[in-house]
Amino acid sequence: MKVGIVGMPNAGKSSLFNALTRAGAEAANYPFTTIEPNVAVVPVQDERLERVAETVGASELVHDTIDFHDIAGLVAGAHKGEGLGNQFLANIRETDALIHVVRAHHDQNVIHPEGRVDPLADIDTIETELIYADLEQAERRVDRVVRQARGGERAAVAEERWLRELIAALQAGRPARTVPVPADAPDALRNLHPLTAKPVLFVANVDEGSEAVPPEIEEHARAGGAVAVAVSSRLEAELSELDDEDAAAMRADLGVAETGLHRVVRGAFELLDLLAFFTAGEAKPAQSWHLRRGLTAWHAAGEIHSDIQKGFVRAEVIGWDALVDAGGYAGARDRGTLRLEGRDYAMRDGDVLTVKFTP
Repeated sequence: MKVGIVGMPNAGKSSLFNALTRAGAEAANYPFTTIEPNVAVVPVQDERLERVAETVGASELVHDTIDFHDIAGLVAGAHKGEGLGNQFLANIRETDALIHVVRAHHDQNVIHPEGRVDPLADIDTIETELIYADLEQAERRVDRVVRQARGGERAAVAEERWLRELIAALQAGRPARTVPVPADAPDALRNLHPLTAKPVLFVANVDEGSEAVPPEIEEHARAGGAVAVAVSSRLEAELSELDDEDAAAMRADLGVAETGLHRVVRGAFELLDLLAFFTAGEAKPAQSWHLRRGLTAWHAAGEIHSDIQKGFVRAEVIGWDALVDAGGYAGARDRGTLRLEGRDYAMRDGDVLTVKFTP
């Protein structure tokens, strides 16, 4: 999963990103990687995978990961060259979702670029800049597609029609997600990668000790079909400097139930409607994977490897808790809880999957 982080300057993006970065660096079972100065790869910890690995005698744990792409703070006029954020927007066009960090804390020592704390005004500034960025991209794209459409290519004709509808919507201030992609131009969205078509997770950067999303941010997120969580970026950055025991004690003192990273990851999964499944075997790695809810064993095989998907024959499937309770695959077979499923089996959260395939 690739997630882009956007927000106003001093909204708390850097503090959140630094906390996420350190979380990746401290993960014992996945080597922290910085692909670029503004990208962090963070493992998605899952206790269920650990239980499965222990039960079957796996050789190692391999957690699935999230790539967090951070960009410079956006300001009003970024699409015209104001600030630096417009230079980095291209880096997050191919992300799966956006995290929009919104300042909701009242620390007077942190200067707001507009001289006030107004979450909704900040949200409007960022959303406007993303719309302008998409508009420029769509106008450039339509010039290229027109030439193809003149040749009578059906997909190009449909894409041109969609682009013109999209441009009109963006000019009216509506995001790309409000313009359906036509069935006869299935690649149109992928050709453009509009930022305002992506699902959004609002992260309200709240005062230390608070876990509540401000009502105005919650309402705005709900109205746009988005998800909102609350995180104190400053607190998370401070806690990331401590060892696990001291950090847990400090959270308990503040009454904060879970880490900001867990809250952000959980919000991203809810936003994208993802489920987790696992692969594991004796003396083999135990690995977690993520898949859109409603997809099948055949799609899950493709997450593991394209060759496995191509040669799919059948799948052995069992819930992680049933596998642990049976003490392993042998016990599960004796109990009859290890099932054989075909390619159309709808995957469930927590399934342990073994795909039988022909090379």
